[in-house]
Amino acid sequence: MTSLLQWTKSRGLDDLVRAGKVVYGGLSNFPAWRVATAANSADLRGWTPISAIQIEYSLLQRTPERELLPTAERFGLGVMGWSPMAAGILTGKYRKGERGRVTELKASVRQSKNDAVVAAVTSVAEEIDAKPSQVAVAWVKAKGVMLVVGTRAWEQLEDHLGALKLTLSDEQMHRLDAATAIALGYPHDLNR
Repeated sequence: MTSLLQWTKSRGLDDLVRAGKVVYGGLSNFPAWRVATAANSADLRGWTPISAIQIEYSLLQRTPERELLPTAERFGLGVMGWSPMAAGILTGKYRKGERGRVTELKASVRQSKNDAVVAAVTSVAEEIDAKPSQVAVAWVKAKGVMLVVGTRAWEQLEDHLGALKLTLSDEQMHRLDAATAIALGYPHDLNR
């Protein structure tokens, strides 16, 4: 019974596309194994393919590099990333005592890793006469991830748009990557 229910849910996207109600289908916040299963099922059954995934991705949230980004690359999926400024942490505003989404949620913003990453982002921003928020967005863009823009204020939108003009050098990308590198873990570390 479970497999019939799963088949019906998977078939639903194809039916919506064929009816002209949906142009492209994607998956948001799914684990890689489910993305791969959906992509394979659509391919094997001749259904409308999954076109994209939407993930949280930033200098502070690089875990999609373990499974989700390789899966998307393998299946030719577009990748859209949300929270490129890590809820405002990468802007440096919390270091100045400002309030925002992180303080509203009472999340911890004074982690040593966050401070080191904000320092690296701020350093690159000073070098290229840009805002830290723009550097954070430009880094995501340079990784080939399309940005999901979810701003609350005009200034935030201007920062996103300003980041489109930035090009980070290879050396700057390397410094930012090194400051935020994650362990890929088993079995990925064996296959480097």
